Amino acid sequence: MRAKSFTIIIALAAVWCAGHALAHGDVAPQPVDTAGLDPVGADWRKANPYRGNALALKIGASGFNQNCARCHGLQAVSGGLAPDLRYLDQAEAGDEWFINRIRHGYTQNGMTKMPAFEGILSQEAMWAIRTYLDSRYDGS
Repeated sequence: MRAKSFTIIIALAAVWCAGHALAHGDVAPQPVDTAGLDPVGADWRKANPYRGNALALKIGASGFNQNCARCHGLQAVSGGLAPDLRYLDQAEAGDEWFINRIRHGYTQNGMTKMPAFEGILSQEAMWAIRTYLDSRYDGS
């Protein structure tokens, strides 16, 4: 009888854990405070207006750590779950791809691989994150 009770307890624990092991996909995006950055306006830019801006770099590092690192790795060093963003094309060559991906996300075979951040993060926050990623570039 004890073995049967133990087995039931283990099975119930497994069911409970499975329902609570939501991992990367169920984490609420965090707001990014962009105070001090010049507003970029309502129209979406195709090039990073903050390139080389020290404040944008600081804000972008914080925004990345709060919203992107859980999948793309601390300091943008991926552990394999998502692309290693240190290898993105630099400067304007990669800006359009970056802003499109962060705004609209990415779905493959009906599965969301990256959520869309448009309407969650401001354009200023997105470009600040891009500024941070430019600083992490490793083209080797």
